[in-house]
Amino acid sequence: MLKPFILVRGGGDIATGTIYSLWSAGLIPVVLEIGKPTAIRRQVSVCEAVYDGEKTIEGMKAVRVDNIDNALDIAKKGCVPVLVDEAGDNISKLRPDILIDGILAKRNINTNIDMAPMTIALGPGFTAGRDVDYVVETQRGHDLGRIISEGTAAENTGIPGNIAGYTKERVIHSPSEGIIKIVKDIGAFTEKGDVIAFVGNENVYASITGIIRGIIKDGFCVHRGLKIADIDPRREEYENCFKISDKARCIGGSVLQLVCRYMVEKNETII
Repeated sequence: MLKPFILVRGGGDIATGTIYSLWSAGLIPVVLEIGKPTAIRRQVSVCEAVYDGEKTIEGMKAVRVDNIDNALDIAKKGCVPVLVDEAGDNISKLRPDILIDGILAKRNINTNIDMAPMTIALGPGFTAGRDVDYVVETQRGHDLGRIISEGTAAENTGIPGNIAGYTKERVIHSPSEGIIKIVKDIGAFTEKGDVIAFVGNENVYASITGIIRGIIKDGFCVHRGLKIADIDPRREEYENCFKISDKARCIGGSVLQLVCRYMVEKNETII
C-alpha cells in the first residue's frame, strides 16, 4: 500500500493540476472518475484515460484500471490509476488517508469529513470544518490557492476568468441537444463566426477569434446550455493548450502543502 494513500475524486483540468503536483512529489494518488467525463480541456485532463485507456500529460501517464488491485499495481509503476466510480462506492472500502474532492461541481456531491483522516475540497460548495477539513480557493485573484480551515471558498460567479480582456465571450455553450461533431479541435486557430462544430444539424460558431483551448470530446451527447468549448484570444499561446494551467498548478501547490502537513504530523514516508 502507498503511504499516505490518497484518493482524488475527479480528473478534469483543475484536479489534474493537483494530481500532477502530487505525482511530481513522488506521491501517486488513485483517481475516481465518472463513466463519461465532460472535460473541455481534454489535453490536460487525466479523465481522458477513461475513454482512451491512458493519457500522458507533461510526462505523467494516467491509466484506466478496472479494480483497486490493478490501481495499486499501476501506482507502484509510477503511473496514475484512474478508476470509474461515480458514486464513490469504493471510498469506504479503501479507507484513504487523504481524500481530495476535485470534482469542481460548485456543490458537494456526497463527500464528507469522515471519509478520511484528512479531507480536502477544491472550490465552492463546501464548508471547511464541517463538510471537509480544508477548502482550497479556486477563484482567480489575490486569494487563489488560499487554504481555508474555517468557512467557504468564494461563491461561483458564473463568469470565466479574464483572458486578454475576454471573459464569458470566450466560452461556448451547446445551442441544442444532440451529438457533437468537431470541425476544429484543440489547438486550431479560428476566426470569429467560423463553424467549429455541429450539434446534430445545428452549427456551433466561434464566439471570438483565437485558438481553441478546449472542446468537449467528439461524439459526445450534449444537452442545451452545456459548456462545450473555450477559445483563447491569444494566438501566440498555442502551446498552453497542451500544458496544465497556472491556476491548476497554484491550487495543486496548496493541496501539496496540506499533504506535506499530514505527513509531517504522522511522520510518514512513502513505502
